Amino acid sequence: MTLHTLFWIVAIVGGCFIAAQLAVVFIFMYQDSGYRTDGQLAVSQTACAPRHFKMATMKNCTPWLQCSQINAEVHKVKLIDQGAVKQVYLAEWRTLKVALSKLSSLDYADDFRHGLSMLEALQSHHVVQLVGFCLEDHVIVTEYHPLGSLLNLDGVLAQDHYKKHNTWQMRLRLATDYVSILDYLHNSPAGRRVMCDSNSLEKTLSQFLLTSNFHLVVNDLDALPEADWSRGLLVKCGHRELTGDFVAPEQLWPFRNDGQPFSDHLMPGYDEKTDIWKIPDVTRFLMGRVPGGDLVHFHLFQIHEACKAEDPKLRPSASEALEMYKSVYSNIVRDGAGVKDL
Repeated sequence: MTLHTLFWIVAIVGGCFIAAQLAVVFIFMYQDSGYRTDGQLAVSQTACAPRHFKMATMKNCTPWLQCSQINAEVHKVKLIDQGAVKQVYLAEWRTLKVALSKLSSLDYADDFRHGLSMLEALQSHHVVQLVGFCLEDHVIVTEYHPLGSLLNLDGVLAQDHYKKHNTWQMRLRLATDYVSILDYLHNSPAGRRVMCDSNSLEKTLSQFLLTSNFHLVVNDLDALPEADWSRGLLVKCGHRELTGDFVAPEQLWPFRNDGQPFSDHLMPGYDEKTDIWKIPDVTRFLMGRVPGGDLVHFHLFQIHEACKAEDPKLRPSASEALEMYKSVYSNIVRDGAGVKDL
């Protein structure tokens, strides 16, 4: 073999190696951008000044709607959801579909106002876009997402139109969106916030909306208390005893095995690590049963085991879990599993 031939072989092999590495970097950057942007939603929210909104077909940003505009221009179409705190209607504003939430009972006025204050403070691509509100009428208007809550995920992906999205890549991206939202709430402009409306898998899933381009936004912020150990600020999710395996161990009545009746006054507080405990269960639902899903679970085993540590101090932060989720995605792609499906 001549020196000239050897030079070209080395050059070709080196070029292929560099190209492969660049491909992985590109895929990771593309994937990472999916975690930080939400197509229509990211453009419409980040491009606007504070207290403004811009939905899909709008050319310009508009100030949040106020009472007079909501009363005159927002028209209810039908009731689409109802809970203890509010009723949610599909509505129209200047031919655009929006969601109008109205307080169900004055008994929950404080929860309603808290949810609105969190919507105002936390506007980002992680949170449903606020369109306007009227405090005196107890009304909030937000962007409408026709695919509904995360509870509908399997039903949506079973439809012929969406079956092509039923892949491990898409489902892992949704799981990563979920962890990314927790990371945002735990490090938010409004302090370290804990998702208290998450005492069951179904309740947790109902807090998130599935966007038309298959990302997640958190929607229900009515129970989002602040935790801060440095200020002695801990949370208790409600005033009743919590039970079951879904909630974190520290959320259970510590004297339940001693026969002592539950006392809200004696119940210890806890922090955002309760959200971390629930990550594996939510991800297990989100991954479903798709080809490649078992490999994802295998790669996530270690971080999920850490999330389930009995001692909350031993659990990872949401930021640490998020980095692991991103790493798992890029590692599976790098190892050649499912590249052709990207």
